[in-house]
Amino acid sequence: MAPAGSCCCCCCCCWGGAVSAAGAAQRLLVLLLLMGALPAELHPRALATEYYSPLALLKQELQHRQQEAPAGGGGCSTQSGDWGEQYPAECGESSFLNFHDPDCKPKGSSVCDSVLSLNTEKILNQAKSVAEQKRFPFATDNDSTNEELALAYVLIGSGLYDEAIRHFSTMLQEAIESFKEALKQKVDFIDAYKSLGQAYRELGNFEAATESFQKALLLNQNHVQTLQLRGMMLYHHGSLQEAIKNFKRCLQLEPYNEVCQYMKGLSHVAMGQFYEGIKAQTKVMLNDPLPGQKASPEYLKVKYLREYSRYLHSHLDTPLTEYNIDVDLPGSFKDHWAKNLPFLIEDYEEQPGLQPHIKDVLHQNLEGYKPEVQELICTADRLGSLMQYETPGFLPNTRIHRAMGLAALEVMQAVQRTWTNSKVRMNGKTRLMQWRDMFDIAVKWRRIADPDQPVLWLDQMPARSLSRGFNNHINLIRGQVINMRYLEYFEKILHFIKDRILVYHGANNPKGLLDVREALEKVHKVEDLLPIMKFNTKTKDGFTVNTKVPSLRDPGKEYDGLTITITGDKVGNILFSVETQTTEERTQLYHAEIDALYKDLTAKGKVLILSSEFGEADAVCNLILSLVYYFYNLMPLSRGSSVIAYSVIVGAMMASGKEVAGKIPKGKLVDFEAMTAPGSEAFSKIAKSWMNLKSISPSYKMLPSVSETFPTLRSMIEVLNTDSSPRCLKKL
Repeated sequence: MAPAGSCCCCCCCCWGGAVSAAGAAQRLLVLLLLMGALPAELHPRALATEYYSPLALLKQELQHRQQEAPAGGGGCSTQSGDWGEQYPAECGESSFLNFHDPDCKPKGSSVCDSVLSLNTEKILNQAKSVAEQKRFPFATDNDSTNEELALAYVLIGSGLYDEAIRHFSTMLQEAIESFKEALKQKVDFIDAYKSLGQAYRELGNFEAATESFQKALLLNQNHVQTLQLRGMMLYHHGSLQEAIKNFKRCLQLEPYNEVCQYMKGLSHVAMGQFYEGIKAQTKVMLNDPLPGQKASPEYLKVKYLREYSRYLHSHLDTPLTEYNIDVDLPGSFKDHWAKNLPFLIEDYEEQPGLQPHIKDVLHQNLEGYKPEVQELICTADRLGSLMQYETPGFLPNTRIHRAMGLAALEVMQAVQRTWTNSKVRMNGKTRLMQWRDMFDIAVKWRRIADPDQPVLWLDQMPARSLSRGFNNHINLIRGQVINMRYLEYFEKILHFIKDRILVYHGANNPKGLLDVREALEKVHKVEDLLPIMKFNTKTKDGFTVNTKVPSLRDPGKEYDGLTITITGDKVGNILFSVETQTTEERTQLYHAEIDALYKDLTAKGKVLILSSEFGEADAVCNLILSLVYYFYNLMPLSRGSSVIAYSVIVGAMMASGKEVAGKIPKGKLVDFEAMTAPGSEAFSKIAKSWMNLKSISPSYKMLPSVSETFPTLRSMIEVLNTDSSPRCLKKL
């Protein structure tokens, strides 16, 4: 992120205009719990009678706190009655909702009480509205149950994950204590188990989610929604065979369930079972929406998946070095796929159908590989697990772990060959490796690990599309919905914005600068910025702030980094978002920077091979991190840039003789660390603080060549399908 003194662009933008410009209509972040939910027309049966209205209890709790607040603003209030016994409160906290505010002091201060009242009333009103309008998945015919679910969804949307899980858990605990055997007749509590499982899944807690889904299915083994959600979780955890079992059962119960049909086809294709996969995809394609009916997301995506599946099948046994997906796929196809547009492509020529002589991928046991290859696989699993984000919203995916671990090892081996003046064969040509070739190694593994996601180089898109630019857009706050994945960076971004506001008003509103400065001193969260907008008519509806990325190649020069947007309406709803705008001109500037760094890296890497001095190794490590710093800020891929870049870091570090032994700290996202760092040196320092770099083990030199061991798409899919847990766990 740019230092306080660097230039930025501030402009006026209206609420609707900002959303339109950012393409937010296509990228709206919904409540994390709702991701992967069923289509709206699928509802469970009417639910049975509930014990209490959660909204009424929440209001009662609010009134109770206001009445029992101790005089003088000190001490703790004692909770009484059943509510207090079930939810024991700490001093200065709500017994139901635990809000944290920078101005809130303990001991029952008036500030704490006012914050609690404001937020509780806000959540109460929103939950009531959501319940009445049934604006959440799986709404029921029971008003009390809808209030239960609505409150939990609003809690999650407000970022109160622990409270939402506590709410679902309490519903279940009360049912168990009161009904025991009769619980099996309580369909609504099956939904609670299902929702609890989905909440845990979105938090990234696979074990807890699995347990909750299992409890729901123990009560009703034919609960379609639970089968669907559990299947999707298993797919995104990398357990494809288990996922297929859930989707098959789902389709036995609901043959026209598009989500299960699409996911079944996707799972088969990911495992190399193309005949079954494309058969399922075709069934989704035949389910045309009725006139006036909106097409489902699965229907919109399935044509892209089928065409991509056909392409992959035709190249199953072609050496990976002899073709290039970015070149082979039609430009308009890639453009529409990356932008998630309807499949309306003029003059499109379909990929060849399945060819009978190309057989599906067969299952391969770990024991079927040579011992040294087994060692390679186990090493990849361990390296890949180090790339996992320990942040809410990121579910561990063992298939991605193995793919990116193998990518890191292949990068290591390719870079070592380059530093000894050996050439590599890439995309049908034998030549010295360039920086894009290094990243392409990771790209190919990330692509095949999950064929549902278009991992494409943006600069390889059609010239017309590239001239318009591509935006990687992330909503941090939209209305009352907080994106928990990036919560760690809110304060850092907020501090930068406050600095830029001072610079802007100093240049455009010098008379009001003192008032703005005083107002900014009271800003502790993003919402507090809304009144600041009113200080200038040009920013009253919102503003954008651009970060700057300093150049190493041309000191004093800066490139465009993130664009931060804040807009607000009259009732306090805000849009707080960030995006990177990938244009042809911006791409060329970053490419020149990366080219220079890679040239320097290659030269120093060749010296390092012949030298054992610590200074040389440290310089190489810094160059690797600097190169990836610019890659992260460029964001040159349609998907997957973060893990692809980190696997390159791990692999290139190993080539330099250093092994990454540390995990990414909880709450940290490597791409955001790069995009919010003031420069490459700062990013390198931050990254090395957790990497725990140590001298690489000599055993890495004994590992077989990744590119030679897995030379085709078929061999890549085989190794990703292989269950290595028994042997590899013994080695840990």
